[in-house]
Amino acid sequence: MGQNDIMSTAEDFADQFLRVTKQYLPHVARLCLISTFLEDGIRMWFQWSEQRDYIDGTWNCGYFLASIFVFINLFGQLSGCILVLSRNFVQYACFGLFGIIALQTIAYSILWDLKFLMRNLALGGGLLLLLAESRSEGKSMFAGVPTMRESSPKQYMQLGGRVLLVLMFMTLLHFDMNFFSILQNIVGTALIILVAIGFKTKLAALTLVIWLFGINIYFNAFWTVPAYKPMHDFLKYDFFQTMSVIGGLLLVVALGPGGVSMDEKKKEW
Repeated sequence: MGQNDIMSTAEDFADQFLRVTKQYLPHVARLCLISTFLEDGIRMWFQWSEQRDYIDGTWNCGYFLASIFVFINLFGQLSGCILVLSRNFVQYACFGLFGIIALQTIAYSILWDLKFLMRNLALGGGLLLLLAESRSEGKSMFAGVPTMRESSPKQYMQLGGRVLLVLMFMTLLHFDMNFFSILQNIVGTALIILVAIGFKTKLAALTLVIWLFGINIYFNAFWTVPAYKPMHDFLKYDFFQTMSVIGGLLLVVALGPGGVSMDEKKKEW
C-alpha cells in the first residue's frame, strides 16, 4: 500500500467518524472545552479559604479583596459554563471566560512561566473557536436569506484559535535523544503545523485528539495520587486544561478549519 493509499484510507476513516458523530461531536467538544473552567470553579468553592489566603499572601491585598477575587473566579467560571452548555448568550460567556483567563494569568503570576502561559493561550484558542461557532449559529437563524461569503471575523477567529491551540503541543515536546522522543517530536510537530496552516485539518486534528488524550491519561492520572498530596491538584489542573484543548480540537474536527486555510483554498484551485 502506497503513501497516497494510506492517506486516503486515513481521510476516509476521519470522514466516516465525522458522519457517525456529527450530531454529538459539537456537544462533546463544548463539554471538554469548558471542563477546566468547571473544575476550577468547583475547586474555588471547596478551597475558598486556601485560595483566599494564597491571593492575600501573594498580593498583600487583604481578606476582602482576596475573597472578591475568589468569588469572581467561582461565579464567572460556573455561570460561563452553564451559559455555554445551555447555548444561551454564548458570546458573552466566552468574553467572561477570556476575562477569567487574563485575571488568573496576572494573579497567579502565570505571565512569567512560559509553559503555563502557552497553555493558557491554547485555552484562549479553544474559546476563540467556540466564539466562531456561536457566530455561525447566529447566522443560521436567517436561513434562506442571501448572504455574503463567510464573514472575515469568523474566519480569522478560527485561524487564531487553530494557531493558539497548537501552543499546547509546544509544551509537550521533549528534547531527549532517545528514539521515542525524537519520533514523537517529529510526528507531533508535523501535525501541529498541518492544523495551524489548515491542511488536511480534520484528519490532523483528530490524530492530535487521540494522541493528546493518550498522553493526558498516562501522564496526568491525578486519580492515582492521594487527594491530600499537592501533586494531586497539580495533575488535576493539567488534566482538565488538556481536556479543554482536546475540546477545541474536536471543534476543529466538527466545524472545519474555516476560510483562512489551505483546505479552503484548495477548493478554489
